[in-house]
Amino acid sequence: MPATRRLAAILAADVAGYSRLMGEDEAGTAQALREHRAAADPLVGQHGGRIVKTTGDGVLIEFGSVVGAVECAVALQKLTAECNAGIGDERRMEWRIGIHLGDVLVEGGDILGDGVNIAARLESIAEPGGIYISEDAFRQVRGKVGIEFADLGEQSLKNITRPLRVYSAGPSSTVKTPSAPVTALSLPDKPSLAVLPFQNMTGDPELEYFVDGMVEEITTAISRLPWLFVIARNSSFTYKGKAIDVKQVARELGVRYVLEGSVRKAGTRVRITGQLIDTGTSAHIWADRFDGVLDDIFELQDQVASSVAGAIEPKLRQSEIARAVRKPSGSLDAYDLHLRALVQFHKFTEPSRDAAVGLLAQALSLDPSYAPAAAAIGWCRLFQAFTGSPVSASEIAESVCLATQVVEIGRDEPDAIWMAAFTLSIFTGAHTTAAGMIDHALTLNSNSANAWCARGWVGAMQDQADPAIEALQHAMRLSPLDPQHWLFVGGISFAHLVARRFEQAIDWADRYTREQPRLGSGYRIKAVACAHLGRLEQARECARRILELQPTFTIAGWRRTYAGHMASPETLAMWVDGLRRAGLPEK
Repeated sequence: MPATRRLAAILAADVAGYSRLMGEDEAGTAQALREHRAAADPLVGQHGGRIVKTTGDGVLIEFGSVVGAVECAVALQKLTAECNAGIGDERRMEWRIGIHLGDVLVEGGDILGDGVNIAARLESIAEPGGIYISEDAFRQVRGKVGIEFADLGEQSLKNITRPLRVYSAGPSSTVKTPSAPVTALSLPDKPSLAVLPFQNMTGDPELEYFVDGMVEEITTAISRLPWLFVIARNSSFTYKGKAIDVKQVARELGVRYVLEGSVRKAGTRVRITGQLIDTGTSAHIWADRFDGVLDDIFELQDQVASSVAGAIEPKLRQSEIARAVRKPSGSLDAYDLHLRALVQFHKFTEPSRDAAVGLLAQALSLDPSYAPAAAAIGWCRLFQAFTGSPVSASEIAESVCLATQVVEIGRDEPDAIWMAAFTLSIFTGAHTTAAGMIDHALTLNSNSANAWCARGWVGAMQDQADPAIEALQHAMRLSPLDPQHWLFVGGISFAHLVARRFEQAIDWADRYTREQPRLGSGYRIKAVACAHLGRLEQARECARRILELQPTFTIAGWRRTYAGHMASPETLAMWVDGLRRAGLPEK
């Protein structure tokens, strides 16, 4: 039969918190839902309704009149309250109901169209135990039923082009008046973020628990970043199923950033998308998608959570740095000075490096216990050495002293710990101690791409090439678009050189220098590798480039910095021999 159209009152209902209930007691929840439906089905017929379809925890019902739909909804909620008597709040099964009067397209026994969509969106924003009806439905039922209504004002519903006025319906004792405007919370003293419930767009309500569980894993992973204030899961999930205005969420939760997303499904494959929004500017500062198979749901949740946490960390840093740069100089605190120092550091010039150290010193004068600033001074000196510029004994001593202090003042700061460990590894040769520190940082935040990167470099310094490469590849997987991606690539090049895999070392050194042409370390690795392969012309071209970048470079100066810190005399000899063959000056 061809499809027809008609005007109908549509009731859409679902069970609030169904995925949580299923996760806690799958068999018990399924049995309770069957019992609720068995008791509720006769009410539908009594009020002139027809059950169009059921979908997991949801049901779609068509009525010939709005009066019948509203009276049935009230009866359903009353029955549910009776069924819940004596049951603890955490196990109660409560329905959310939306009702709309609209045009529907009838195909066989099914109904489709905007009328159905609006009823479903009203149900999604209704409170547990609540009945929300559209203005079109309200006009038809007003004064015709012994029910009170509360005007909830205009509401923006997802995928509905225009805002709709919505009313809450029920007996006078149950109707809830509109909530008073929520007072905007002040922002905390560090970057703040809320991970909102992802939308389940799979069409499978049974996957709701997977979507919610994944968001919980992401929240937990991001919460391990000590420099970030993350809203607890229970507060973020109050927005589940509601039309979201990120600026309003930001005001109500007191956050600067919001992470939202969705899940789609095709067969056994799922696609998870996420986007990070700066609510102050409404700018999308990160967006990505992740594909997986539902063969092992928990493993997929872990992979996505780890990937999201690793990917957004550098993007949040960049956004915070940009904010600190815009902040008036007179209101800078230690955190802001630290971020401004990072801006200077990443220019990789001698004047900018000195400016970064000066800003970090200012930060420590304001807060001597601020571990990130203490660790970053050593980080600046490390890159001074990487460029081939001489690092004085006093600069090394200061860096080592501050790195040692970080062990005490920054026990819960994974970024400060791995940075201090790297400093101690390079400047003192304490590779075993440094590796232990980085392992501790990874227990605090296993999704830190930078900590995995440091673990790789320190492993290479210990002549542990293959574990080092594994750590660096893991860093790249965690943060594939990292602004310091070149550091991951450089570490892999260095590890291959340590393993005497000279061809691979050259390939990765070429990537290193393409991504970061202002540092001499990539050219040094390639020069040594080419020299040991007998490619002296290429080695000398690298030496020429090194001296352009670092006119004062000498092998003797390089040895003063690194000689005591190579894992073996053989590795040191391999380096020195290669640098000599490349034609670099001895002293």
